[in-house]
Amino acid sequence: MADLFAAAGFDADAPRPLADRLRPTSLFEVAGQDHLLAPGAPLRRMLERKRFTSIILWGPPGVGKTTIARLIARESGLDFEQISAVFSGVADLRKVFDQAAERRRMGKGTLLFVDEIHRFNRAQQDGFLPHLESGLITLVGATTENPSFELNPALLSRAKVLTLNRLDAAALETLLQRAEAHERRALPLTSEARAALIAMADGDGRFLINLAEDLFGESASAPIGVGALASIVQRRAPVYDKGQESHYNLASALQKSIRGSDVDAALYWAARMIAGGEDPRFVLRRLIVIASEDVGNADPHALPLAIAAAEAFERLGQPEGEIAIGQLVAYLGAAPKSNRAHVAFMQAKAAARETGSLAPPAHALNAPTALMKSLGYSKGYQYDHDAPDAFAGLDYFPSEMARRRFYEPRETGFEREILKRLEYWNARRKPRGDA
Repeated sequence: MADLFAAAGFDADAPRPLADRLRPTSLFEVAGQDHLLAPGAPLRRMLERKRFTSIILWGPPGVGKTTIARLIARESGLDFEQISAVFSGVADLRKVFDQAAERRRMGKGTLLFVDEIHRFNRAQQDGFLPHLESGLITLVGATTENPSFELNPALLSRAKVLTLNRLDAAALETLLQRAEAHERRALPLTSEARAALIAMADGDGRFLINLAEDLFGESASAPIGVGALASIVQRRAPVYDKGQESHYNLASALQKSIRGSDVDAALYWAARMIAGGEDPRFVLRRLIVIASEDVGNADPHALPLAIAAAEAFERLGQPEGEIAIGQLVAYLGAAPKSNRAHVAFMQAKAAARETGSLAPPAHALNAPTALMKSLGYSKGYQYDHDAPDAFAGLDYFPSEMARRRFYEPRETGFEREILKRLEYWNARRKPRGDA
């Protein structure tokens, strides 16, 4: 099968995007789709048995749909034709079918890859049916939308739907390592920035490689940190658009609107994301983060409601599931806000890194054996439930570490009650050595 880059008329030595240069050359190199491609998996069995049928590849952007279609054509010995439903019409389809008929007369088969196949209208989709039934073409359609809603039942009955997963962190790390091996140098990133880069990709391998290509072009004298990475990405790669808008920009607008208690603006940005074709699950993941990070303990009901909204969407699907999204956005926007628990945990993590491997105090340890008791495990422990008001007042920080105050609740919402409890317990806590 001729390479599509060469088939497009470009010289083999012409500059090519890194994502194109890193395309797998066999199905075993495709990352993150083992449920389809590993030995014994459905697509692998189909190819091994030489009983390949038309399929619909359903999955989010950047997970390998086009690459898989190319490799299927190569392994099945079919000539590869690719069109996009966004740019193609009836005349383009007729031309493809005529070329497939000519190949057939020469004893060759054709695999037709249709990107964004859901963009074809019902009549155009029906146009594939006679050619599928006659075996003139083998169809591989790619879609980011639910085929049950977007494709004709007649077409679905003649094609097997295979679901591709968004790439997890391990698969994205594999892609970064391949990029580094290809470039023969490591990305100029700190470990924290590398993790942030993977998180920014949100499961999209093509987007990740595009970001990596930009970073390889940076002349960094020292490893790039998270802050500098955000600046570079914003300046040079604000891509991954839905409806001509960067979904990360819209996600930022959504979170900041909720944080600022601007309910109507938050509803607007959430609606913009959904109307633009954003995956509602991405929106819900952001809302769950917001419920914990920005509302926090000022309204402890926010996080359970966010998780319930995500579950409701999974049960209902679209469009009914969007009702739960709207309810959640309105609730979070109107809720009292506090990030003090989030800040406290970040400070506690910093303290944990500073203090290393300090052991818990003896009274915080269990002593299930005689040896452990002889070593002082559990010495001085007082069972809180047996103490007045169920509070013995012991200090549980490491003995070598001074007490630190990480959590400073606001006098906002439910945190007002938490603040009262902490002040009461802190006033009654025993000085060290008084246990």
